Amino acid sequence: MRNMRTIQRSGERHFSDHGWLRTHYSFSFADYYDPKNERWGALRVFNDDSIAPSSGFPPHPHRDMEILTYVFSGSLEHQDSMGNHGVVRAGGVQFMSAGTGVRHSEFNASKDEPLHLVQMWVLPGEVGRTPLYGQMDFSVDDRRDRWLTVASGQRSVDAPIALTQSATLRVARLDGTHVSHVFEPQRYGFAFVGDGEIAIDGEALQKGDALRTYDEERLRFEGVGELVFWDVAAGA
Repeated sequence: MRNMRTIQRSGERHFSDHGWLRTHYSFSFADYYDPKNERWGALRVFNDDSIAPSSGFPPHPHRDMEILTYVFSGSLEHQDSMGNHGVVRAGGVQFMSAGTGVRHSEFNASKDEPLHLVQMWVLPGEVGRTPLYGQMDFSVDDRRDRWLTVASGQRSVDAPIALTQSATLRVARLDGTHVSHVFEPQRYGFAFVGDGEIAIDGEALQKGDALRTYDEERLRFEGVGELVFWDVAAGA
C-alpha cells in the first residue's frame, strides 16, 4: 500500500444510542460490521462513549487484547476478576492486557455527572500472557502544548505503560500552539480530536473527526483542543 491519508468526519462514524450509552464506533464493533473498516493497522477498536450517571457495562470477558481507556471528563469505576478496583478521572488512563482471559465491569462512578471517554483496543504483539491491569492519573499540564506519551511497545519510545504491540499512544492539549510527529517508515497514524478544532497540515478537524495516515513522514498539529494520537505497526 502506498502512503495515504484520509479523514473520517464525526458524522461518518457508526452511532448507537442505548439510552444510558451514546457511542460512536470508528471501526467495526458489536452489531456494526464493515469489511472495509475493521481496523487501522494494529488499532482494532476506537469507541467514543458518553455514559449516563450510575450506568455502565456489567461484568463481561476479554481475551488477548490490549485495552486502553482515556477519560475526557467524569469518573470511570473499574472492577475485574483479578481483584482490581479503581476510579479513573479526567485526564487519566486505564490499561488492561486481557491475555489468557479476564472479566471486568466499567461504570460511571458519579450519580450526577455524565462520563465521556474513548476506549481503544490494540492487537497484542504477544498472546497467552498473564492478564494485567493498571491506571495512571495525569494533569492537564502534563499534556498542555506538548505530547504526553502514555503507552508504547516501540523499543525507541519511553512510556509509563508498556504494550506488547509496536504501537504508541500520545495525547496533547493545544491552546493555540502546535506539536509535530515524525514517523518511522510504513507506520499507521490515527489522530482523533476529542474537542475543539485542530488543523493537521492545514486541514481543519472538529470534535469527533479523525485523520488516518499510512507511511507519512511527518504531521503538524495546531489549534485549540484535545488530541488523541496513535502511531502503530500493521499488526498481525
